[in-house]
Amino acid sequence: MTQPSSARRPYHHGDLRRAVLTAALDVIAADGPSALSLRDLARRAGVSHAAPAHHFRDRTGLLTAIAAEGFGLLATALIEAADLRDAGVRYVRFAREHPAHFQVMFTPELLRADDLELTTARALAGDALRGAVSAVRPEELGIDPRLAGVAAWSLAHGFATLLLSHNLDGPVGDRDPEEAFRTLAAMLFRSGPPSGRTEEA
Repeated sequence: MTQPSSARRPYHHGDLRRAVLTAALDVIAADGPSALSLRDLARRAGVSHAAPAHHFRDRTGLLTAIAAEGFGLLATALIEAADLRDAGVRYVRFAREHPAHFQVMFTPELLRADDLELTTARALAGDALRGAVSAVRPEELGIDPRLAGVAAWSLAHGFATLLLSHNLDGPVGDRDPEEAFRTLAAMLFRSGPPSGRTEEA
């Protein structure tokens, strides 16, 4: 029996979808979403240039799958948070550990908005954040709970975005970014005992 050529073997392995996703995440982390090309990803995975389309249909489908995966990972992280401040820390940690996902998740023009996997994962992440907000006593929030959720999200997302773009290299310096975020969060929310030296700016 003739052995299949080595060039075609990756096409038949059971994890082609994961291989393409991983290659795409590497490209995004290095050069941003605009650098993505299905043909290039196929070359990186060692498969036919048409193979990625079997799983993702097109570039938008691939980016949508990345965003859906990202929101799923974020939801899992937030669900395990001890309190609102911890949820913010976990949000920042997620962005640091999954920068390519983070870039794509919040760029709606790149995504297929009505994709079921995406909308489901996004809803789970939103529910997890709202759950962390609802666990805080109203008198500690000092504002409408819905606006508190917006404030918490804005603080965590803004900090993470500035951190990934190296705009906080100077202000944060050698401090652990997560501890720096805890200090900032302690200025706005009192959802648990402060960690670290919260009197520092």
